[in-house]
Amino acid sequence: MCTGKCSRCIAVTLYPLVVISIICNIVLFFPGGDVKYAKDGHITEEVKYMGGLVGGGLLVLIPALYIHLTGEKGCCGNRCGMFLSIAFAAVGVAGALYSFIVAVLGLQNGPLCKAVLIWTTPFKNLQKNYLTDDTWWGTCTEPKNIVQFNTGLFGTLVATSALQVILCAIQMINGLFGCLCGTCTNKGPL
Repeated sequence: MCTGKCSRCIAVTLYPLVVISIICNIVLFFPGGDVKYAKDGHITEEVKYMGGLVGGGLLVLIPALYIHLTGEKGCCGNRCGMFLSIAFAAVGVAGALYSFIVAVLGLQNGPLCKAVLIWTTPFKNLQKNYLTDDTWWGTCTEPKNIVQFNTGLFGTLVATSALQVILCAIQMINGLFGCLCGTCTNKGPL
């Protein structure tokens, strides 16, 4: 496969991952589908870092758009464009890594929830892993099912950001080959 077609494939694959990251981050602000927790400031700290919105969202979307352009004929589909795609893909890697780290921290620390009468992060310094032992999940009384909610969305962010890192790293290699060998977008059919 030529480097131009590879760039298009990578960009097209990155677009849905960007949308998933943004949606997951936005939904995390509304546990149980209720606005009152966001209004009252009872949101898990890692949600406020906006790893899915900024990191896996905008910092991957901009490189994806440019990477898509490098696969097309025209101003970006040349050796210089492929060289610049390496830098854009590096920005994508950085954004996806940020999203990945924030999501892993969100999973590790657990959700902010009401335990008995106080709002706390009950699993943050727990010696046992609450993710593998669901008997601890009853500690959180409000919002309802917050552990499953956070685990599902942060887990999705971990998966999407890992895929984004891999795809952007592949584009860095592809961009290097495109810079050295050309994009082959100007060649006609055989």
